[in-house]
Amino acid sequence: MRYRRIVCASVLVSEALVVLFAGLVALPLTDVPDATVWWVTGLGSLACLLLAGMLRRPWAYVAGSVLQVLIIASGLWVRSMFFVGAVFAALWVSAFVLARRVEAVQEGFRRDRPAGDA
Repeated sequence: MRYRRIVCASVLVSEALVVLFAGLVALPLTDVPDATVWWVTGLGSLACLLLAGMLRRPWAYVAGSVLQVLIIASGLWVRSMFFVGAVFAALWVSAFVLARRVEAVQEGFRRDRPAGDA
């Protein structure tokens, strides 16, 4: 569980930074009001950071998955978010799946190790 939390938190923190910077890039490229761009990207970044800190709770992984969908949907207001959201949704799923595999392999090593080994 520890590795999954670390990897998924890393994805969320990275996503928070990229979402915020995507908003900065989108400001001159979109005809959406600047305040809307700031709200969409700012709330997305804040949600990513808050969830990264809450990953000790099982429900936070579900919330992180919902957040990925919401960030993709924010592309309706800021077009670049379609791409950014899709990339980070793929990273989120990959981090979740690969971390579970690593933990399963480590658990197998723990079970196979003789009781006397330290």
